[in-house]
Amino acid sequence: MILIGIGANLPGPGQIDARATCEAAFRSLEDRGIEVTVTSPWYESEPVPRSDQPWYVNAVAGLVCGLAPGELLALLHEVEAAFGRVRGAPNGARTLDLDLLDHDGVISEGEGWPILPHPRLHARAFVLLPLRDIAPDWTHPRSGAALDALIAALPADQRIRRMDG
Repeated sequence: MILIGIGANLPGPGQIDARATCEAAFRSLEDRGIEVTVTSPWYESEPVPRSDQPWYVNAVAGLVCGLAPGELLALLHEVEAAFGRVRGAPNGARTLDLDLLDHDGVISEGEGWPILPHPRLHARAFVLLPLRDIAPDWTHPRSGAALDALIAALPADQRIRRMDG
């Protein structure tokens, strides 16, 4: 399974809210030939690390596509740019964030490919909780840790809540 994380905490083009931006990004992926097979419920999460930014809207989705990890990551960056993403300081506020989390269990250190699995996914409640909603039996490709064990090890200060609807 190919897994991506999606999030936003700033209005997107036309000043649409963060959740609407993320939903439109899923449609944009499908328009580009990426099949979005499953999406988690939406969550609101406090920025990590904590800051005075607005809270994020987050979800995780499963995809099917014939793209290699580097090609898929390049496409994700194209979609981010189409929705007004400007890459600046790490952990900054953004109109759209699309992260390649796992690409069929591939492990890569980044030599010509993205680092896989995503190097911080195991420490982020805004990734792990939505991931559990769509793939409760997923295990970390590098460590072999079960998803529930990763969630149990999360820092207690990461605030996240499931959104209605």
